[in-house]
Amino acid sequence: MRLLVKSGVATVLALGLSACGGSGSAPSGGASASATPAAAASALPSATASVAAADAAPADFAQCKACHAVEAGKNGIGPSLAGVFGRKSASVEGFAYSDAAKKLGVTWNEGNLDKWLENPMKMAPGTKMTFAGIADKARRDAVIDYLKTLK
Repeated sequence: MRLLVKSGVATVLALGLSACGGSGSAPSGGASASATPAAAASALPSATASVAAADAAPADFAQCKACHAVEAGKNGIGPSLAGVFGRKSASVEGFAYSDAAKKLGVTWNEGNLDKWLENPMKMAPGTKMTFAGIADKARRDAVIDYLKTLK
C-alpha cells in the first residue's frame, strides 16, 4: 500500500476505497501483504477508467447526481436532467412534480437555471427539492455549462 501512495496513485485508490466503503486498512482473512498491492494494482485500471468516464462533469454536479439521472427516461428522486436545457419546467414524463414546480412555468435557460441552482426553495417555495443551492456564480455556471451538454 505504501508503494502505491508513493507512486502517485493514492488519489485514485482513495476514490476507489471511499466508493466501496473501504478504510484503507489491510484486508482480513489471512491475505498476505504482498497480495494487497497486487490486488490494488489490478483494480487500478478500472478505477482510472471510472474516473475518466465521469462525463467531464464539474465537481458540484456530484450533488445533482445523488438525485438526478443524466440518461433520458430515467428518473430518480428527481427528474432526469437529460435535455434539461431549453425544456419547460415540470415537463419530464412520468415524474411526480410538486405543485410548486408545476406552477413555476419557466423554460430552463441560463438565467432560470442560474436562479434555480442558487436557491431552488426561493425560486419555487414549496418545492420537493431540498437542495440548499450553490452560492458561487462561477460554480453554478460550470454546472449550467455541463447541463447544456446533456442531450
